[in-house]
Amino acid sequence: MGFKGTKAEKKINYDKKLSEMLEEYSKVLVCAADNVGSKQMQSIRKGLRPDSVVLMGKNTMMKRTIRMFGEKSGGSEWLNLIPYLIGNVGLIFTKGDLKEVREEVAKYKVGAPARVGLVAPIDVVVPPGNTGLDPSQTSFFQVLNIPTKINKGTVEIIAPVELIHKGEKVGSSEAALLSKLGIRPFSYGLVVQNVYDSGSVFDPAVLDLTEEDLIEKFASGVSMIAALSLGLNYPTLAAAPHMFANAFKNVVAIALETEYSFPEADKIKEYLKDPSKFAVAVAPVAATSEAPAAAAATIEEKKPEPEEESDEDMGFSLFD
Repeated sequence: MGFKGTKAEKKINYDKKLSEMLEEYSKVLVCAADNVGSKQMQSIRKGLRPDSVVLMGKNTMMKRTIRMFGEKSGGSEWLNLIPYLIGNVGLIFTKGDLKEVREEVAKYKVGAPARVGLVAPIDVVVPPGNTGLDPSQTSFFQVLNIPTKINKGTVEIIAPVELIHKGEKVGSSEAALLSKLGIRPFSYGLVVQNVYDSGSVFDPAVLDLTEEDLIEKFASGVSMIAALSLGLNYPTLAAAPHMFANAFKNVVAIALETEYSFPEADKIKEYLKDPSKFAVAVAPVAATSEAPAAAAATIEEKKPEPEEESDEDMGFSLFD
C-alpha cells in the first residue's frame, strides 16, 4: 500500500526514499511510461525484483531531490541525470546487468486498442481477408477508401490498406473500424530512453554493442588518428609505426643511390644484384605456409575405406 499522509508528509517520504536509492545504487534506466496502466506497472515491479526497483514521481520532485542529494553528499555526478527527466518518465534503479534489465522490461508490453485522439506510435495496416461483417457495415470502409467486395454475405477486404501513419492522431472512423475488426494495433510498456551508469548518461543502443563492435570502432579510430598524424607530419603513438616504416624506406632509398650503407640496406642491395637470393630467402616461408595444406591432403588420400563388418562381428556366425 502507498504511504498515507498529508501532502507535505508524502513529499518528505518521497525525498527520503529517492535519497536512499541514490545512495545505494549507481545504475539507472530512465523510462518513458506513457499509456502504462497500474496493473502493468505492478507486473513490471514484480518481474524486476530483487535486483531492481521502479520509482515513479513528478519530475520537479525528482530533480529537487537529486540536487539536494548532490549538495549534501558531494555527489555531483547525479546532476547529469536531471536534463533527461522530461515528460512522463520513471526511474529503474538496478544492481544487475543493464542489458538484461532492459530486456526484462521489454517483456511487459500489453496490446491496446486504437483510441480516438491517440498519436500512433507505428503504422497501422489493415490486412486483406474476410472481416465477418455484414454488408450493411460497408459505410465504414467507404469513408476510409478501403476497397471491399461482398463474399458469401460478408464484407471482404481486397488489398492491404495503410489505415494510420506513424505520428498521426487516430480519428473516430479509424478507431471504430479497428474496434469492429477486433484489431489491437498498439502495444505499450516502459520504454528505456536513457541509461545512467556511475555519472555517465548514454543512449540504450550502446548496450547492444559487443566486444567485436568495440574493437572494430577502436581500430577505426586509431587508423583515422594515424592518417591525420601522417598528413600533418605530427607524431602520435598511432602513427609511430608508419613513420618509422616510411623513414626506413627513405634511408634505404638514399643508401641505394649513394655509397652510404648499413646492414639492412646491404641485404636489399644483394637482392637487387641477384634476385635469385630473394627467391631462396622467401622459399622457406612459402613452404611453411603450404605444409599444413599438403599434410591435410595426404591424410585425406591415405584415409582407409571402412571395412565391411563380417557376419561374426554382427553376432550371426554361419558356422555356429
